[in-house]
Amino acid sequence: MAVPSPGGCAPVDGCNETRMLEMLPRCEKAFADMMHKVDAWKWCNLSEFIVYYDSFTNCTEEESTKVGCYWPNPLAQGLITGIHRQFFSNCTVDRPHWQDPPDEVLIPLIAVPILLTVAMAGLVVWRSKRTDQLL
Repeated sequence: MAVPSPGGCAPVDGCNETRMLEMLPRCEKAFADMMHKVDAWKWCNLSEFIVYYDSFTNCTEEESTKVGCYWPNPLAQGLITGIHRQFFSNCTVDRPHWQDPPDEVLIPLIAVPILLTVAMAGLVVWRSKRTDQLL
């Protein structure tokens, strides 16, 4: 079994993926058991299970490191993705649906700046011609 270096990083060449495949399902089972204690309608509320999820990710990291593998790695990521599909697939982010305002509001919002621009340009031209006459 590969021992992590003093900095906490596991050597790449010592990664025992077969052993990791045996150990990671324990993390998955422990998380699933804990999640089944939470009402299913609360699964989208992170505050209800954050401690369990933290334990799950710590478990996958520890098990990966024990067998000499980096974390995250493709096998652990696959397990995490599977957990997300199993428990959080129905959780969606509510985003506001933007709509254009009604025409009664939109047309004046477009027309007023255009008319003001034309009026100001006309005023500048008129004023510049008038100053020439005064001098």
